[in-house]
Amino acid sequence: MDDFKDYLSKISDEDQRARTTKVLNWVHSEFPQLKTRIAWNQPMFTDHDTFIIGFSTSKKHLAVAPEEITITKFSDQIKEAGYAHTKGLIQIPWEKDVDFELLKDIIQFNIDEKIDATSFWRK
Repeated sequence: MDDFKDYLSKISDEDQRARTTKVLNWVHSEFPQLKTRIAWNQPMFTDHDTFIIGFSTSKKHLAVAPEEITITKFSDQIKEAGYAHTKGLIQIPWEKDVDFELLKDIIQFNIDEKIDATSFWRK
């Protein structure tokens, strides 16, 4: 998790920094086989050099980026959790709880789907 120290230190809002840290630590704890890195100025988790999930912050939400195909698959559950999404991002408002079960399902889906992937992004 040392990879994320600089990123986290730049989040000025203490509550947002604490929440982001909690989510990143949770991912690391639940999926210890995933590697951590900063790319495109955001914390990411990878498996055998393929992208699994990335995170970023904005004034209004924690953004979760699992790739478009994953968002499409989980669109209904994302909306049921009370989150908005675009093609590339799930937006978890700071005032809403993080649905860790949904996050776990999303990450596991990407791990399973990309088990034989040989590129960073899906093709």
